[in-house]
Amino acid sequence: MTGTDTNKISGYQTLKRLFRFVKPHRTLFYLAGVLAVLQAPLSALTPYLTNVMVDDYIMKSDLHGLKKVALLFLAVLLLTTIMRYAFMILTNLLGQNIILDMRKAVFAHLLHLRMSYFDQTPVGTNTTRTINDLETLNSVFSEGLITIIADILALISVLLVMLYTSVKLTIICLISFPFLLLASYLFKEKVKSSFQRVRQEVTKMNTFLQEHISGMKIVQIFNAQANTEKKFKEINREYTQANLDGIFYYAVFFPVVEIISAASLGLMVWWGAQGVLSGSVTVGQLVAFPMFLSRLFQPVRMLADKFNTLQMGLVAGERVLQIFDNPQRESKSTQFDRKESLHGDVVFSHVNFSYQNDKPVLKDISFTLPQGKNLAIIGKTGSGKTSIINLINRLYEKDSGEILINSTPIENYDLGHLRKRIGIVLQDVFLFNGTIYENLSMHDPEISLPKVEECAKKLGVHTFIEELPGAYNFQISERGVNLSVGQRQLLSFVRAMVFDPDILVLDEATSSIDNRTEATIQSAIEQLLANRTSITIAHRLSTIQNADLLLVLENGEIKEIGSIAELSQRKGSYLYHLERSRLN
Repeated sequence: MTGTDTNKISGYQTLKRLFRFVKPHRTLFYLAGVLAVLQAPLSALTPYLTNVMVDDYIMKSDLHGLKKVALLFLAVLLLTTIMRYAFMILTNLLGQNIILDMRKAVFAHLLHLRMSYFDQTPVGTNTTRTINDLETLNSVFSEGLITIIADILALISVLLVMLYTSVKLTIICLISFPFLLLASYLFKEKVKSSFQRVRQEVTKMNTFLQEHISGMKIVQIFNAQANTEKKFKEINREYTQANLDGIFYYAVFFPVVEIISAASLGLMVWWGAQGVLSGSVTVGQLVAFPMFLSRLFQPVRMLADKFNTLQMGLVAGERVLQIFDNPQRESKSTQFDRKESLHGDVVFSHVNFSYQNDKPVLKDISFTLPQGKNLAIIGKTGSGKTSIINLINRLYEKDSGEILINSTPIENYDLGHLRKRIGIVLQDVFLFNGTIYENLSMHDPEISLPKVEECAKKLGVHTFIEELPGAYNFQISERGVNLSVGQRQLLSFVRAMVFDPDILVLDEATSSIDNRTEATIQSAIEQLLANRTSITIAHRLSTIQNADLLLVLENGEIKEIGSIAELSQRKGSYLYHLERSRLN
């Protein structure tokens, strides 16, 4: 099979799959199709009526009959204008509605992809596909498919009326048609490859901008503005060149079409004038055929452009469908009721995990955390501490082994319920652009403002929130940059607690809070941890002093496990060395 055949099949399959988004709006689609059929013959009527007016009325000085045909001519023009307006409204409304549904579907799908997908896919790529590619795909439904059908029907209508009016003049007009078809084909192929390059470059640019605007602090800290600007100029130049290539093909194609059209017109007038003199062609036919030619070449010009619009949309559509095709979708289970609590022991049994197949991160991890107890996990950076909490709430899936909560494999719990019952406080706090209340409730209608206030008071955070302009309606900037690190950390505690989780995970959460703030909330944390299973990941001894069980990780393996009292007295243990270092 040739590459061309493969592309055709791919394009057909892409279009077929995209049509499932048309089904909810098929009424608009059918109405637009009906208008395309109805307006097709109208484009051929005005030249034909011109022929009739000249031959049957003007040449015979029949002013009364001429008036009737002229009124009919105006009526056709008015009807054509109304139909084109309605057709444009319907096709654009269809396109916007379909893209609205697709954008919602794409974002909903992204929300349920595994974290491994986001680890491998730059943010700029997803942004481009969700915004730029979908906007390009809009042209398939608003300017491409139905418009192509309308142009083809108009072309057929004009050809039929031309043949009915004069077969000889029609043949003369079609002599240059093969050259026009060849030019259209070459133009189509060149623009397709050019557009594919444009999509690649715009993705590269979006990714670069997303990363460097988010990481502007690092750029400025390392005085890398000049090098970053140089790199952006290179990407921008490549993107501009890709666009210029497409513009060049358009700049060549349309003048070529005009030249072919002018040659056809000149040939027709030269031959037609001789026909008028010899009596084989009427004056009306000679007057009407330039109008026929204009209406014949216009759909051909538009078809070449619209076919490219369709191809551009299909390329963009294929990129969007790649998101839906991604196999890394979270698996769910509804074996248990959503209100099933997670009270019970947490058990890891011979768990192995790797982010990449050939690089194990956790190796044969086994431990049991009794219900209501606190497990502290310590270890050097990269030892696998955070990976454990990534597995317990199924942000990532283990490679082998078992993770049980209340004697039930975590895969058997409904995924949404599992995550809602496990509260997590991370060191790197992410806050969204919105109010404090929206960030703490995560837009959950079951989390009321009084409930948020109650949790904030228990944690000693209510006072600082009340001091902010607007209190719980204080507008947080993107990523919470208008709050201090400590304030963001305190809010993350409240956010975890408002959902009243059965299991609480603190991932080095207090390391971003100063000692005074940490002391303020320590008693509240102890109260909230009462009768609640919890896991604490930290380096500092003050963070883990109330732990019932301590687990020491090293290179993804459990090096030591036991109570703090036991490990602190065991010479050579990791905790023993930490305490010796603190005393020294």
